[in-house]
Order: sequence, then C-alpha cells, then structure tokens
Amino acid sequence: MAAYDLEEQEQLEDLKAWWKQWGNTISGVIIAVCVGVIAVQGWRWWTAQQTERASVLYSAVATAARANDVAKAKDAMTQLADKYGSTAYAARASLLLAATLHEAGDKAGAKAQLASVIDRDSEPELKEIARLRLAALLMDDKQYDEALRTLDARHDEAFAGVYADMRGDVLVAAGRNAEARTAYQTALARLDPKSPYRNYVQVKLDTLGGAATADAAAPSSAAVAPAGASAGTPLQPGATGGIASPAAVTGGSASAPARTGGTASTGGTASTGGTASTGGTASPTGGSGGSSGPATSNAAPKK
Repeated sequence: MAAYDLEEQEQLEDLKAWWKQWGNTISGVIIAVCVGVIAVQGWRWWTAQQTERASVLYSAVATAARANDVAKAKDAMTQLADKYGSTAYAARASLLLAATLHEAGDKAGAKAQLASVIDRDSEPELKEIARLRLAALLMDDKQYDEALRTLDARHDEAFAGVYADMRGDVLVAAGRNAEARTAYQTALARLDPKSPYRNYVQVKLDTLGGAATADAAAPSSAAVAPAGASAGTPLQPGATGGIASPAAVTGGSASAPARTGGTASTGGTASTGGTASTGGTASPTGGSGGSSGPATSNAAPKK
C-alpha cells in the first residue's frame, strides 16, 4: 500500500508541476472563449434590437410616402439615418424618400437621398439602383454630362444592359443620336435574350433608325410601343426599381416620372395615362415599395 501511495503522490506532484507551468495559459484560453461567446451573443442581441427599431422607422417612412406626407417621411428618415444608418433599412428608406421628394418637386432633396445610398456602405445592388435613378434625375435636369459620369461608375455585369439603355436615353436627350444607337445596341447585347425589356430597347433603337446586331435583335412582332408614345418619340424606360426615373415622354423630351394615371410596363417604362404592355408588371412609378427591375430595391429586408 505504501508503494501505491508513493506512486499516487508522485503523480499528484507531476500534475501540480504541469498545472503550475500551463495553468495560467489554459485558464486564459477558457476565459477568452467564454468572453468571445458572450460578446458574439451580445452583438447578435444588439443587432436584432437595432434592426427591429430601424424597421419601425422604415415603416413610418413607407407609410408617409404612400400618403405623400413629405414632412413625416423626412422626420422618420432623419431618425433612421442618425440612429440606425448602418442597417439595411436605411438605404431602402432613402430610395423611398427620394421618390417622394421628387414627386413633391424637391429634386435637390431627391438627389441628396440617392447620393447618400451611393456613398453609404449599403448593399451593392441598392447602389446600382440609386445610380440609375440619379442619372435619370440628372438627365431630367438636362445635366447630361453629369448623368453620363454617374453611369460610368463601375457596376455589376448583371446591370450592364440597363446601364447601357439608360446611357442611350441620356445621349438621345443630349441630341447625340449616333452614340445613342451604339448604346442601345450594347444594351440589347447585354440583356437577357428572354427578357421582355428588350422589346422597348429595340423600339428606341428602331426609332433612331439603327439596327441591332444579329444576336441582339428582338422579335419585331413584339416590339410595339406602349400607348402614349408617338411615332418618332424615343421611349424612356424607368430606372431600375421604378422610382425617380424619367418615365413619361412628351413631345420627344424626357419629363419627370409619371405616377398619377400611369402604369409601368416591363422594365419600368411608363407613360402618362398609358397602360401596361404585354408581359409587364404594372406598378406606380415612384410608388412606395414598388419595383420592377433587375433588383428589388424597396422590399423590406428580413429581420
């Protein structure tokens, strides 16, 4: 028994020596892991709280936008930007407010909201949509060079077709028809061959007297201008998402977005008093939460 007691005592001494050497390190690792777990869980809880509060303010902006109450929309947006500007709701609310301000005649305010989406660390898709809408507003104000510079920004390949189409619209408005034809041909080449939106690009190209390349040509039977567009008048498709785009065309010049009395056709084209073309999804241009483009801009993100 004495031999066993001595052996156990030696093992105990070895264990004490090992713990003396490595005990502090092991304890530090355990504490660090516990702190990390607590920090992660705390961050998730805090983020969830921020998102929930931001969603309430986003709903306030959307409700005010539907009611065309600019004052309430701006007040809710200010709180949202100040307190929860890093959430996904902030950029979406800015897009809604930009549409509301534009329809209220505050073009400078609309541009500022779109610029904030571009400058904010938001989702890339929302930035692409904001650039398209900003370019449309700049074109509406005859700031053609600035609109083209906005469209020159690097963008995702998925948006190449609609960017080229918007470039064509700006060039047409600037009277640079030869360059516009090239832009429309590029748009047809980049758009999905099955996209009904190609029909409207083809109509605009045909109006300019241009011809698409063989692989970019759309079926001529489907290229019918929506009601409200006159012969020789280039159609202006709405910017992706259907907010703040020069959707209505009167007398050959791009006017402000048509909302009252207009319905959007495929890709966002709208004309005052017009009707949705075949294959289009009707939504009020610039309406709260409406979108009809390659990305859904105004849909509330999941909590």
